[in-house]
Amino acid sequence: MGILSERVQQVKPSATLAITAKAKALKAAGKDVIGLGSGEPDFDTPEHIKEAAIKSLRDGFTKYTPVPGVPALREAVAAKYLNECKLEYAVDETIITVGGKQAFYNLAQATINPGDEVIIPSPYWVSYPDMTILAGGKPVLVDCGEENGFRITPDQLDAAITPKTKYLVLCSPSNPTGSAYPDWELKDLAEVLRKHPHVWVISDDIYEKIVYDGFKFHNILTVAPDLKDRTVILNGVAKAYSMTGWRIGYAVGPADVIKGMSKIQGQSTSNATSFAQMGALAALTGDQGVIKPMLEAFVERRDYVVKRLNAMPGVSCRKPEGAFYAYPSVKGFIGKPVPGDEEKIITDSLVLADYLLEAVGVAIVPGVAFGLDPFFRLSYATSMEDLVGAMDRLEKVAQQLAES
Repeated sequence: MGILSERVQQVKPSATLAITAKAKALKAAGKDVIGLGSGEPDFDTPEHIKEAAIKSLRDGFTKYTPVPGVPALREAVAAKYLNECKLEYAVDETIITVGGKQAFYNLAQATINPGDEVIIPSPYWVSYPDMTILAGGKPVLVDCGEENGFRITPDQLDAAITPKTKYLVLCSPSNPTGSAYPDWELKDLAEVLRKHPHVWVISDDIYEKIVYDGFKFHNILTVAPDLKDRTVILNGVAKAYSMTGWRIGYAVGPADVIKGMSKIQGQSTSNATSFAQMGALAALTGDQGVIKPMLEAFVERRDYVVKRLNAMPGVSCRKPEGAFYAYPSVKGFIGKPVPGDEEKIITDSLVLADYLLEAVGVAIVPGVAFGLDPFFRLSYATSMEDLVGAMDRLEKVAQQLAES
């Protein structure tokens, strides 16, 4: 009998982190690899944020903070939702976590009982199902095809709800697709939720600032504030302010839920890093114009990548409304022999991803990891030079497969 628990054996390693690690290892070994797997902006953290953290270090702000976060930062989070979303939260309805991922984990551990069902639209961020399983819950995966912009429909939601349903998870803009819900679709989903008062909502808003072409961000509460007493919003500073390594997330929701999340955090990590919290405070309260240059670069990169992908045989790619991912279909590649190995067939995106990394040095994340195939996710949060090189390599593979 092995030492590992049944619980941990049910959980898969993070595919995105695994791909990124493998690409970095190959690069360190001297292989020419272009990594498009990582979900982090390639921009540096803005200077005023770094300076705030440095100042706090010099001022000796290096001790424990309250488990749910520095009061000033929690107040800033509450003020953000009042100013930007007209949603009023008290300080005890906020918590600062060790990254956005811990916000979901804490919430799952604090509220999910064995057998509780969590509706997760697919494709999904890789950790949602596994963190649900770790809490004893049951992921209910709902395929949301490209024909509806990878978004769950009201009919799909209604059909998935049972007496055991605890949560609906909404991530908009989405990781991995970049798809975002317009206000009218969220209003339609809210109508379904009103029929089922036992169902709560987890709204993952981590990409809220990264939207394009005049798209206006909405979450479920900006269109249906009456659902506030059964909605928990998850967010963080990682993506909008290029602070992935700082590991500062936050959540807002009913006080008893936040208290439960704080209890879980108190028995795991305790507080988020003290001086990183001061950097996050500067991010939320400082000049928001620092986001604009990043968005302008992302638009240029997105448009380039989507155009190149759609010109490749066997590939089609929807233009995303936000985030910094493209999620192209590679349906045209399925059933083709792997170039150079006629006996091996491309049966899914995992086989394709392995080939692309080993043969042409392009690291992407297979759609299998996100629950909807045959697609793959690529991040365009990297330099235009790398994107041009990657698209050239992908185009050669596409041409080879088209001719096979």
